[in-house]
Amino acid sequence: MLGVFIILLLGLYIAFLFPIFKKKEASSDLDKKTEVQVKKLWNIAQASMKEKKPVRAEKALLAILKVDEKNAAAYNRLGILYAKGQKYNEAIECFEIAQSLDNNASSLHNVGLIYLETGEFEKAAMAFRQAIELENDMPSRYIALAKAEEKMGNRKAALDALEKAYNLEQNVNTLRQILAIHETSGDVEAIAATTARIEAKIAEDAKKKAEGKIKARRGLLYSRKMPRIKKPLLKRTSKKPVVTRSQVVVPSPRKTSNPTTTSLRKPSLKRNIRRKIQ
Repeated sequence: MLGVFIILLLGLYIAFLFPIFKKKEASSDLDKKTEVQVKKLWNIAQASMKEKKPVRAEKALLAILKVDEKNAAAYNRLGILYAKGQKYNEAIECFEIAQSLDNNASSLHNVGLIYLETGEFEKAAMAFRQAIELENDMPSRYIALAKAEEKMGNRKAALDALEKAYNLEQNVNTLRQILAIHETSGDVEAIAATTARIEAKIAEDAKKKAEGKIKARRGLLYSRKMPRIKKPLLKRTSKKPVVTRSQVVVPSPRKTSNPTTTSLRKPSLKRNIRRKIQ
């Protein structure tokens, strides 16, 4: 009875469980092969983009997407490639797919830049706002939004975006963009105030640069004045150490019952020490 039961269990394992384990092993081997293949194709794509070979890069990225359909990074790269080649529709499609796979600010920002390039300023501003919601510590996001707002005639919104960008990173170029908007509107007071800010910032940057040079020179002079001290090498000598009188320890004589033996040992001990000293 027990033998029949064991045979039945073995039959069930062979019929149902064994094929499942076999499939898992096969799929794991396939995943490893896929990873190696994707890595090779990705290296080819990056090298081709650096060498300005867009056709080769496009083929490599498309090959990656055939193997791995949910690779958001590959869609992003392909979108950048199409944008450089002014294939804006394909680029927008790639960035939108990348955004649907991985909700990140970079994809939205890239979409906004293409919309800005093609003159769809409202869509561009919307994309930049969404990117800022996800990542609000990047000055480039606010600068791009300011461009879209300015193109739509929203000068106040553009100035607000530029001021936020300047608060994140105090750059003279951002102040110059603010000045350009004030110049187009003809606001004399704002022009004077922004010009003063630019001059103060340039002076501050020049002062910091000079202080940095002085510190660098001081550090260089200090390193020149302080040479490295080499430790003297200890020479090994084969000479025997010289024993002085102060280093000699005379042992106290043992107490014995016979006083004559002690008196005889003392002078002989002294003579031996004197010979060693001489």
